Amino acid sequence: MSNIAKAFENGKAFIPFVTCGDPDLETTGKIVREMVKNGADLVELGIPFSDPTAEGPVIQGANIRALSGGVTTDMIFAFVEQLREDVSVPLVFMTYANVVFSYGAQKFISTCQRIGIDGLILPDLPYEEKDEFLPICRQYGVDLISLIAPTSEGRAAMIAKEADGFIYIVSSLGVTGMRSKITTDISKLVSVIRENTSVPCAVGFGISTPEQAKEMSQYADGVIVGSAIVKQIAEHGKEAAGPVGEYVGEMKKAISV
Repeated sequence: MSNIAKAFENGKAFIPFVTCGDPDLETTGKIVREMVKNGADLVELGIPFSDPTAEGPVIQGANIRALSGGVTTDMIFAFVEQLREDVSVPLVFMTYANVVFSYGAQKFISTCQRIGIDGLILPDLPYEEKDEFLPICRQYGVDLISLIAPTSEGRAAMIAKEADGFIYIVSSLGVTGMRSKITTDISKLVSVIRENTSVPCAVGFGISTPEQAKEMSQYADGVIVGSAIVKQIAEHGKEAAGPVGEYVGEMKKAISV
């Protein structure tokens, strides 16, 4: 059984995202530990990339800050090894196909297994091209997370049938970022997924308030929040761990009632 399944064993999962190295790796470590302490069931760790096409201005800014600080993929691997000394929740990397490809897919994914990364999210990897990475991921027991978007209608069943770990439901078209209203019919997408797989699904893109999180959790098995957390890190810098931990606690509470 996938280690990621553990995140969904105790009710609805709360999945926060953080960009590694923003503002520095030491602060990222403090933030991750606070998030876990306050109820995060799985943590998405962003590996910064110079051209993050799926990201809105908030996460783009985090990528720029992290890269300007000199963070490299190897530094992030070493950071995760250290994190794994006391953090036991599932961890997944979110990055771009080019990061994995340029590092060497075999080397990147085998390192993920060695340091304790449970899954990989590549938002720019089309379903039709996933075979470039999927066999290697399965060889090393690292789940390649599938994304299903509002535009995936005809392909949703096909994607769900082959999904590993969990399914990332993209709530809104466009790039990441906070939204005042989510208009996609999430329940319709979830029903297609449920008909085709027992793999859990979590909704992300645009969720920032406890009310939105609670609403989305009524349909899916978990809720993913990125931009709202990264925005707090931009505001608080090296002092962000406390405020982010509090926010995660509020969001987890909202989906647990």
